[in-house]
Amino acid sequence: MAKDKTPKEKHPSVFEPFSLILNIVLSVFGAIIGMQLITSLGVTPSTSIIGALAAMLIARIPIAALMKFKSVHRQNLVQTAISSATFGAANSLLIPIGIPFAMGRPELIVPMLIGAALAMFVDSALLYKLFDSKVFPASGTWAPGVATAEAIIAGDKGGKRGALLGIGTVIGLIGSYFGISMSAFGVAFIGNIFALAMFGIGLLLRQYSVTLFSVDVNTLFIPHGFMIGAGVVALFQVAFVIFKKKKPAAAGAVEETYTQDDKTTSRVLGLGFIAYLIVALIVAIAGGIITQMSVGMFIGFLIFAAFAAYVHELIVGIAAMHSGWFPAFAVALITLIVGMMIGFPPVALGLLVGFSAATGPAFADMGYDLKTGYILRGNGRDREMELQGRKEQYITGMIAFGVALLTVLFTYKGFFAQNLVPPVDKVYASTLEAGASPEIAKQLLLWAIPGAILQFIGGANRQLGVMFATGLLILNPNAGWAVLAGILIRTIALKVKGKDAESTLSILAAGFIAGDAIYSFFSSVFKFAKK
Repeated sequence: MAKDKTPKEKHPSVFEPFSLILNIVLSVFGAIIGMQLITSLGVTPSTSIIGALAAMLIARIPIAALMKFKSVHRQNLVQTAISSATFGAANSLLIPIGIPFAMGRPELIVPMLIGAALAMFVDSALLYKLFDSKVFPASGTWAPGVATAEAIIAGDKGGKRGALLGIGTVIGLIGSYFGISMSAFGVAFIGNIFALAMFGIGLLLRQYSVTLFSVDVNTLFIPHGFMIGAGVVALFQVAFVIFKKKKPAAAGAVEETYTQDDKTTSRVLGLGFIAYLIVALIVAIAGGIITQMSVGMFIGFLIFAAFAAYVHELIVGIAAMHSGWFPAFAVALITLIVGMMIGFPPVALGLLVGFSAATGPAFADMGYDLKTGYILRGNGRDREMELQGRKEQYITGMIAFGVALLTVLFTYKGFFAQNLVPPVDKVYASTLEAGASPEIAKQLLLWAIPGAILQFIGGANRQLGVMFATGLLILNPNAGWAVLAGILIRTIALKVKGKDAESTLSILAAGFIAGDAIYSFFSSVFKFAKK
């Protein structure tokens, strides 16, 4: 029998000259947009779909070099670049360096930038190595990644799929215009129903706690306590998932396989902690705080900083995978409050919260981008192609993060000279100024208990505690109703149509999320332009 001599598809390289130039240019654009919006409006819109649309438009220009961008894989690299640069510049770099500025300690900006940049690169490297493992499976929801992939596929193939995506996008735009969180509505169609139900309930409790109970859950630090308890249990669950013995699959059952085995996962997690420990040491020495603490407290600070960054990354990653949202600001605030209770000096705490805030956003964003690529490459059917494409995306992301770092380095003085800092930095600075109290410690410990119990009951797959706490930490009017309405519609559709409804629901969901992202991006840019 003759062997199949059909050459295997090769993934395009990020170093193709025109692709590299285009990705760098779009990365600069993404970084500047991210910085402008995070300082003026306090938000960082998703630019993944904007990048994908830009690549699609470029592909339609009748020039040979540009027509190469009809390749969905090149479009994937373009959206990876602009998305990485946007979140890298705004969330991983500008927020951390804005903290010492808001504290009135400008001499700490450069040490913080060094630490934040190193944390960002470690963050993305860890996600690259952990993607499609038991802890962060490629089969996970990663909703924004699904939306971007469906947009690219629709642009490539059209047909019924394209029509459904178009309908979903229009509905997403209209819903967003009327103030409905269409990304929350869309994610309810494709995520874990139990995890998202808890997320929706948490969102509703945050929105209506004052109306229903005459209590603001946020001022009582209830969400923060819940997340501490749930986060600690989640950490043990991650360890248990990795180290538990594998049971033989039941006869006829299809066993899920991963490209990253348990041994690699545990090694990467261990190396990740060591890397954060080294970065914490560099930040501490560069920031001069080594002279402000005893040897014992300094060692304690290093261990706590590395542990906080590590847990922050895992919690943000888990929340991002399940819900498409990540409470990075709030979890970093928890780090700050716990550090205050331990008694670290204010300067050390400022660097600590900046270091913690730098981890997570790059991790989550790269998860979304790799999910997009995973779908476009056939959901892992060709292992060699998947690994090759994933590597090209990772290199693209690292180049974009490098561009983001240079952009921030050359522009942050201009922002700070106009007193333009991310609003969340003022929250961190005012929290530091106010100091911690025994009452806050009591609230955190009290609410950590139900958070831990809920997380334990839900298990590692459902992440009930982390998702409920995520909902409590986010104030987004009516997002809870959108999540629960989406779950209800999904449940009815599956009852009526069975599994046949899943494909239609997922494409419509991608459209809702895409419409929300497009509306969010352009409305944010418009608001900024009016200022």
